[in-house]
Amino acid sequence: MTDNNLWDERVAVRYDGSVADQFEQVVLGPMVDALTDLAGDGPALELGVGTGRVALPLHSKGIEVVGIDASSVMVDRLKAKPGGDDIPVTIGDIATTNVDGSFSLVYVVFNSITNLLTQDAQVECFRNAANHLQPGGHFLIEVFVPALQRLPVGERFVPFDVGDGHVGVDEYDVVTQRSISHHIWVDEGEGDRFSSHHRYAWPAEYDLMAKLAGLKLRHRWGNWRRDTFNAASTAHVSVWEKPEV
Repeated sequence: MTDNNLWDERVAVRYDGSVADQFEQVVLGPMVDALTDLAGDGPALELGVGTGRVALPLHSKGIEVVGIDASSVMVDRLKAKPGGDDIPVTIGDIATTNVDGSFSLVYVVFNSITNLLTQDAQVECFRNAANHLQPGGHFLIEVFVPALQRLPVGERFVPFDVGDGHVGVDEYDVVTQRSISHHIWVDEGEGDRFSSHHRYAWPAEYDLMAKLAGLKLRHRWGNWRRDTFNAASTAHVSVWEKPEV
């Protein structure tokens, strides 16, 4: 299944600029280091490769990277970048799409697991990752911790960015575990709005998904610097291992 309706050309054109902070070395450096350590000498599969923010620097470290993504227009942006043609990408749903080969690392970062909007789809993504892993390989996700502690009783909205050119507000439905990230950009008096839908889960639920896929928790960090995850963490980087045969 492709998803050019959400991640369409309008979004793809401005995507890298809208997450410019995620391209900074202070973010990418620790991320690529952690992924390189987990991949070792083997190849890596990125679920939701997008415009190549992570795949390209990881490939430059000598890691063979393969990608899956639902949006062909986002992948077009990757292919237009230097080295982009060196990253094979299959267009399809990250929960169900198969690619040839087995991998020492499968990873899905920057909350992309939450773009799968049902529990069943997220469970299938874990199974898909496990099916692509070599024995002893690792599956990693980077995902936000729901900011429900910031919600007054009966309220739905939590602002996460209020600046001169951008306002971002998360809308939560605590009954369905669904959220919507609303973005409004203003440039020289012109406004543009984009909203993305998500299905959030707590770390314990992801651990159960991993268990159903035959994976065991190895690491849970509070950030890419591999600091300890704690009650104040706003995100987690979790790593599960496929047992040796």
